[in-house]
Amino acid sequence: MTARKSSYRSLASLERDLARCHACTEAGYPLESLPVRAPGTRQPAYMFGQAPGVVEGEERLPWRGRAGRTLRRWLELEEDEFYATFYCASVTRCYPGRAASGRGDRTPTPREQELCSYWREWELELLRPRLVVTVGGLALKRLLGIATLTAYVGEKLDLDGTPVIPLPHPSGASGWLNDPANRERLEGAAALVRSELRRVYPQER
Repeated sequence: MTARKSSYRSLASLERDLARCHACTEAGYPLESLPVRAPGTRQPAYMFGQAPGVVEGEERLPWRGRAGRTLRRWLELEEDEFYATFYCASVTRCYPGRAASGRGDRTPTPREQELCSYWREWELELLRPRLVVTVGGLALKRLLGIATLTAYVGEKLDLDGTPVIPLPHPSGASGWLNDPANRERLEGAAALVRSELRRVYPQER
């Protein structure tokens, strides 16, 4: 049974309840993993993706598959450094399974997205991050209500005074980077993230 407190005073308490969340399966959705999470250390940079993939679902850790390796290459971060830098979250927290077409993973339904939004809201409340990086169009839409990703890749947006930098999704199923103009946008966005990380972690970079 899913447990959700009316309020949380600690990240550890929130994460304990998140690890046991079954809200979407209780609502009848055919998920293929339990919640995926990396225990936080109150990182001041928050990474917000779409949903875990199959590898992440098996290991119950975010960004473990090929997309994660691509993302770390974009940001020029080694694996340990990446997890120490970012508190990793996503629109939904369980592997949703394959898309009916067989190409890529299933996009979580709007109801699944809404059921999981509770965790994001409390994470942002407790962490008060100094930088947010969204990965993919769905994450940007859920966080800021922006439905079109491309025009904002390479830009710095704002969430209640916190910088938000959108990145495209590093999925191998996406053809977004086939366009040279989009590759330029990605280079600018990745450079912007690295610059903001130097601001957030001034003693380490």
